[in-house]
Amino acid sequence: MVSALPHGCCTTDIRQSRRDPTHSPCTCGRLQSEPGSRRHYPDGVSPRNILTAVAWPYANGPRHIGHVSGFGVPADVFSRYHRMAGDRVLMVSGTDENGTPITVAADAEGVSPREIADRNNRIIVEDLAALGLSYDLFTRTSTVNHHNVAQEIFLGLLKNGYVFPKTTLGAISPSTGRTLPDRYIEGTCPICGFEHARGDQCDNCGNQLDPTDLINPRSKINGETPSFVESEHYFLDLPAFADALGSWLGTRKSWRPNVLKFSSNLLDDLKPRSYTRDIDWGVRVPLEGWADRDDKRIYVWFDAVVGYLSASIEWAKRRGEPEAWRDFWQGRDNDSYYFMGKDNIVFHAQIWPAQLLGYNGQGAKGGTPGSYGALNLPTEVVSSEFLTQEGKKFSSSRSVVIYVRDFLSRYDPDALRYFIAVAGPETQDTDFTWAEFLRRNNDELVAGWGNLVNRSISLTAKNFGSIPAAGELTHADRGLLESTSGAFARIGDLLEGSRQKAAATESMRVVAETNKYLSDQAPWSLRETDRERMATVLHVALQAVDDCKALLTPFLPYSAQSVHELLGGQGVWSAQPQIDEVTDLDDGSPYPIITGNYIEQQATWGSIPIKAGTPLAVPTPVFKKLDASIVEEELDRLAAETPNDHEPE
Repeated sequence: MVSALPHGCCTTDIRQSRRDPTHSPCTCGRLQSEPGSRRHYPDGVSPRNILTAVAWPYANGPRHIGHVSGFGVPADVFSRYHRMAGDRVLMVSGTDENGTPITVAADAEGVSPREIADRNNRIIVEDLAALGLSYDLFTRTSTVNHHNVAQEIFLGLLKNGYVFPKTTLGAISPSTGRTLPDRYIEGTCPICGFEHARGDQCDNCGNQLDPTDLINPRSKINGETPSFVESEHYFLDLPAFADALGSWLGTRKSWRPNVLKFSSNLLDDLKPRSYTRDIDWGVRVPLEGWADRDDKRIYVWFDAVVGYLSASIEWAKRRGEPEAWRDFWQGRDNDSYYFMGKDNIVFHAQIWPAQLLGYNGQGAKGGTPGSYGALNLPTEVVSSEFLTQEGKKFSSSRSVVIYVRDFLSRYDPDALRYFIAVAGPETQDTDFTWAEFLRRNNDELVAGWGNLVNRSISLTAKNFGSIPAAGELTHADRGLLESTSGAFARIGDLLEGSRQKAAATESMRVVAETNKYLSDQAPWSLRETDRERMATVLHVALQAVDDCKALLTPFLPYSAQSVHELLGGQGVWSAQPQIDEVTDLDDGSPYPIITGNYIEQQATWGSIPIKAGTPLAVPTPVFKKLDASIVEEELDRLAAETPNDHEPE
């Protein structure tokens, strides 16, 4: 009976048919297209609307590189690729500012939760923009718009009978008499026996829990055993979605196997989940007798996932097209991809789909869609594993942390993006070490890609000043050109399938192949004996460099722009995000958002023929070679750092 389920399973043929530009190859095997072309589809196949829904970083502190390896960089690579391929992309997220950790941090500092949220929102916005994450809108959950949308989803669920009131037991601190939030209660998980499970979820087995489920519960604040008192709340009737969720998951064949298996296993023990919490910070419950209460709010996770919808609606309003969000949420001409770390799978593969099903009236109780109309469920939940640091789990309180802004104060953003792309936790936990970071930067970026750019452009600029015309092509010339042009199909397939590590590796293989071609052909040796052949070799090499630039653009957007300019390109090849100051808080105060004008960029997924006679820029290094001493320096810095008051999650 689930008639409006996502349609990802019926788009396979479309995706398979449009990896390459549509233009026919000429006799030399080059794929012909106009510079800046936005069309990459066979006749009869239209661009897709792609919603990239990126996990909302929590605003109780700065984000570290482990966070962005799970949600930020993978989502950006995906979005940049699809924009280059001609799809309409809406990439949204924001700072998650409700819930207990914000209030705990505020109490510790003697300030309001809003002050904590404001401060960290600005830090996170600046850091993610500096990393080049190309959000169409990165907002926050404290906006009036978000509160309104979160309340509308709640009311739609209530109307259809999927949210119901229930008196339950709530934890309080015996020593203070204050409510003890779920995540600040710790005990033994009744499912897997993990001794440090939280009152809302076990991080070991991933199952959702209630504080009363824990064996030997205790306060994480002072170690005391909490008391449990009756408290009235609203619950989401998850069992009512068992069949609908099962049917939906049964169509998700393209998901990573571990994500699909975990999500399917969640169906084995569905039970109602509390939609509200005893807390004085967050989205108010929009019901008579509840809306004005200072001790009841919508559970932070139930409002945070609504943020993907509220951010889309805000984006549409800010561009002056208030209904434009529907292109990404309704109908069959769109797909939605949700990026996060593995600890958030349950909220994106169970809770949010259940909320959408209930709002649409597609659970066991039926119903009708709310005022927004029926909303599409996720096409794919793309979950990454965890990144550790020097063999240890990231923890700011234990000084095992590398904050994004600290990293970017010493190293280029593309260096971090590259490490995450080729060595990140895509399908298994991965360890970040400074020694490996150094090796990847120096051996692969500097000595590989950077060296190819530098020596090909330097040699050409010195001998010709501009891109020379090519003469008759040899078998070796054609072989390289066919390989680089064909790489767009191979790497496009990998990126479509969220296999970014393999895509980045294949891109660098093409770089190595081009480097080998240049060494084998040795154009420098032809300067005095065969200048026409020298020109042909350099033309072919520069064409391959231009292709490699495009292939690496999703991963390395900053250096791609630099290479574009070195090759004589004008204007913006790879657009970067910008920070704007806007208003939509209840007090009218300004706050920063990330946005950007990405539609005007020239970046295209396909080979664009270079033009003979184009002047070349004075060659400069694209990447910085790092001294081996940074490894010891960074390890010493890590050992010397003092604990931070906040532990971002």
